[in-house]
This record gives sequence, structure tokens and C-alpha cells, in this order.
Amino acid sequence: MNHYDVIVIGAGVIGSSVAYHLARFGAGRVLVLDRTQVGAGTTSQSSGILRTHYSVIENVELALASWRVFQDFAGYLEDDEASAGLVKCGYLIASPEGPKLDALRSALAGQRAKGITVQELDAAQAVSLLPIARFDDAALIGFEPEAGFADAYLTATGFARAARRRGVKIIEGVEVQRLLHADGRVSGVETSQGTFHAGTVISTQNIWARDIERWTGIATPVAAERHTVLALQGPQPYTFQMPVYKDLGSPGMLYCRSYGGTQMLVSEGLAGETLPEPDNQQGPVPMDYVAEVGAQVAERFPSFETAGLASSWTGVYDVTPDWNPVLGRLPGLQGLVVGYGFSGHGFKLSPGIGRVLAQEALGLPTDVPLAPYALQRFAAGALLTGRYGVGAVS
Repeated sequence: MNHYDVIVIGAGVIGSSVAYHLARFGAGRVLVLDRTQVGAGTTSQSSGILRTHYSVIENVELALASWRVFQDFAGYLEDDEASAGLVKCGYLIASPEGPKLDALRSALAGQRAKGITVQELDAAQAVSLLPIARFDDAALIGFEPEAGFADAYLTATGFARAARRRGVKIIEGVEVQRLLHADGRVSGVETSQGTFHAGTVISTQNIWARDIERWTGIATPVAAERHTVLALQGPQPYTFQMPVYKDLGSPGMLYCRSYGGTQMLVSEGLAGETLPEPDNQQGPVPMDYVAEVGAQVAERFPSFETAGLASSWTGVYDVTPDWNPVLGRLPGLQGLVVGYGFSGHGFKLSPGIGRVLAQEALGLPTDVPLAPYALQRFAAGALLTGRYGVGAVS
């Protein structure tokens, strides 16, 4: 009974979404294998921000498809009890004069071209939305009303539960040790709990995606990068009605959102600490770093100059050279489909990516073309580098 039509490696928010969509599209016998538990890896470390704003236009399409799912998550899964924990508060992004300004203007135009509602605000209008911030240095302020944040763990477990209801088998606490393949075709996986056979394997292994290179010899350009998230306790409320804010003018390209009450969740949108090996255990959060980020926050949110640190954690991104994912089939090995290198975008794109990876695996037309996300783009020099530079804003 260890024979399946499709095996999915990884039950984070991407793998769980893939599994659900495979079942939704009629895949037959589907098995999901995870080294720990559904949504317990890097998914659980996500800050949960949802937006369609990207300077890489291909990502806008995936983000828009995903946002539509988040807006009616229970309806999409046909499960009245499902919730993604969505808070729809909008997304505010601003740039002063300088190198980010043209990129912001172009990205806003790209969103409009896709039919997305975006507004250009003056400083007074921005303050009316986010009264704890100052915008006197902003040369351009964009506002996306249909955006906000949600809970990545709830989303992953919601997809997994809906997948199980459609007949998907999920095994937790199992380590995939080897991909079985011969004569250029996949035949299954060898695990800590035995061998499972399938003609199609989908890898959504996140920071452990380098296993693919070890198993197949196919280069896997992905690194594990640790990033820090701070919850600052300020003197003024940052309510759930106030928008997520992206500060292109700060040295760290900060993103900020409400964490309830007077707490603000904040992190930098730059490259993080590259780890020699994949490791999603909690890393150190030096007080010097807290002070540095706190000083940047105080420049934009003056009352937070006296903010204290309420809590902190670290999360690990699976980062590619252009900070965008590899999606689709790999050359020279039939039956293997991959999704890795999400570089901080995985959660917000997870419904759309789950759909297209399932479609690709089943030989169906994909909602968006996968050619721009192909592994071969790195050798060809056709990178998807965002105009904001290296970092998760892309």
C-alpha cells in the first residue's frame, strides 16, 4: 500500500497548499511527508504580511490570485471552520527622493495595469491612515486597500485539513532520506519510515531544498538566511485598523504592522545572516541590533523612541540569488516538480503557488507561466531581481 500517484515533501504552508490543490484537481492517491508537523517549520515564523505590491510583475499575478483566496478562505476550502486569521488593514509604502522612487512609481503602475486598486496619497492622507507615523520626507506614498496580514500557521493547517478531507494522507515526523530515480525518471522516496513509490514527487522543502542537489546532482542555488522580527511596545496604539507600512527610506527598508494594542511588529527587508547549514532553530537577538532597528523605527514613529522590546524571534528564509523562487520541473529528471527559494514571499503567495505547482505536476495549464521561475534562468542570466534591490520586498 506504499504506492501513490503523487508524493509531496514538506507540509509547510506551500506543501499543504500543493496537497490541497492536487486533491481539488483530482490527483488520485496523494501522500505528504513532513519532518516535523504541519506548519511547524519556517511557516510558523512568518510575520504574515499580505500584499500584491511587487516590482517583479510576475509576483503580482501570484499575489493577486492568493489574495482572492485569503479573502474567502473558508469558502475556498468549503470548510466553514477554516480561518486564515485575515486582518484587512491595507498596505502603505513610501519613498523619499532617491534611488527607490522610480522603482516605487513603476511598481504602482504595474499593479494598476493588473486591475489592482492602488492610491497615491499626500502626507496628510497618509497620516490619517497611520497617525503614529510621520511622512514629511515622502516624495511618493502608495496605498493598497486590499491588503493586510494573516496567520501562516492557521493557513497551513487549514489547507492540510481540507486536503485530508479530500483523501490526502499526511505523515508527520518522517524524514525523507533519498529521492528514488533511474533512467531519468522519479520513482519515489526512501524515508525513515520506509520506501514510498510514486511517479511524481513535488519538493516544497524550503531551507532544506539543497537535499535536491544531493539526491540528483542538479544544482540547487538556495541558501538559508536568518532574519529577526521584533515586537516593540510603544506608548501609542498601533491598531488593527492601521495599515501595514513599508518604509523604503529607512536604511533597513523596514516593514511594520500592528501586533495588537500598543505593540508593533517590525523587521528589516534586507539580506540576513547566511547560515552554513539549514537550521530553523531560534537564533540570538543582540541588544545592539534591537537598538539599531529601534532607532530606525523612531525616525518614522517618533513616539516609539521610548518603546521597549516586548518579544522577538528569528525566522529563516530560503533565498535564491535573485530573491525569487524556483518553480516547476527540473531539467533531465521526469516526474520531479519543485518549489523552493521563496525568499520571504512564501506565505503571501502560498495559495497561488500551491495551485500552479499542482497544475504543473498534473499536466494542466498553469494559471501563470512558470518559465520566468525556471531553474535555467540563473545560467541564462534572466534573473527576476526586483528594482528595490536585494531583499524581501522584491
